[in-house]
Amino acid sequence: MATYNLLRESSVHIVHNGSRYLIKTTPEVSFSQTFAEDAYEVKTLHDQTKMFQGTSITKANPANFSFAVHLTQEKDESIVKSLLTDYDTSNGEQLLKSFDLYIVTSESTFKLEGCVITEGQFNLEKTSPLTLEVSGAAQKLSRVGNASFSLPGSLVSASSTRTPTVSLLDVEIDSTNVSNLITTTLQVQNNINWTPYETLQNSLSVTNASNAMYPTTYTLGERVVSGNITQYITSNNSNTFQTFDTSANIAVKTIVNGSTFLNANLTGCMFTKRNSIAETYRQTFDFRLVNSPANLGTIITY
Repeated sequence: MATYNLLRESSVHIVHNGSRYLIKTTPEVSFSQTFAEDAYEVKTLHDQTKMFQGTSITKANPANFSFAVHLTQEKDESIVKSLLTDYDTSNGEQLLKSFDLYIVTSESTFKLEGCVITEGQFNLEKTSPLTLEVSGAAQKLSRVGNASFSLPGSLVSASSTRTPTVSLLDVEIDSTNVSNLITTTLQVQNNINWTPYETLQNSLSVTNASNAMYPTTYTLGERVVSGNITQYITSNNSNTFQTFDTSANIAVKTIVNGSTFLNANLTGCMFTKRNSIAETYRQTFDFRLVNSPANLGTIITY
């Protein structure tokens, strides 16, 4: 009887700098990779004016992945935040930290190698657990073995408990509290460009997926920090209806047990306001950090 791969039975592991982290994700885990087709016209033997479309497959597109984690009080998920925000300067240039991602099921072990996180979103909603959703790109996806495959790296010990954070949300704009707050999101986008990796010499030797050409290097472009803040429109804040600002300081904090848990201090933001008409009127600040930040790891702390 065939053994199926079930998402609910899968475990996710990050291997970075010789250490392995078992990541407790939500059920929303996804990964895939596609191959690129090059089509060309081919003449027929009986009529040189008639063509059909031939095909050549020699390379793979970058793989992609996504998953989400709860940011617990034990902070076992801090490696995910670090991979999103921190630089790797070991080669004398500012690049994203890369890692390998392993997904283990009851039947197979899949590997995404050379991963980088290109987008992350912190979801901060009153009375709801704090979560971080990430997505990214990788060089190559492969099935490296069955469920008993020996994963590399030294396993980092996890906490014996996992305590979700139902945080007190505190948001300030130019040192003034945002009143009647509903929800806030904070997003980091790392824009990367993969270096072209196709050569004629290598393409001629491709016979199947095992020796196809896979992307290997990338360059990091701008980094964008943005988000939105939603509040009810009340007598406390209706005098700031339909406004904008091109140079505001925005502080986003979550408070757990009287102490700051997640802290983002964004200096020099623009924002615009838009209204949302429902049973209870609302307005939303859409904000963006104007400058590409030098070091996100010190601006967004956890």
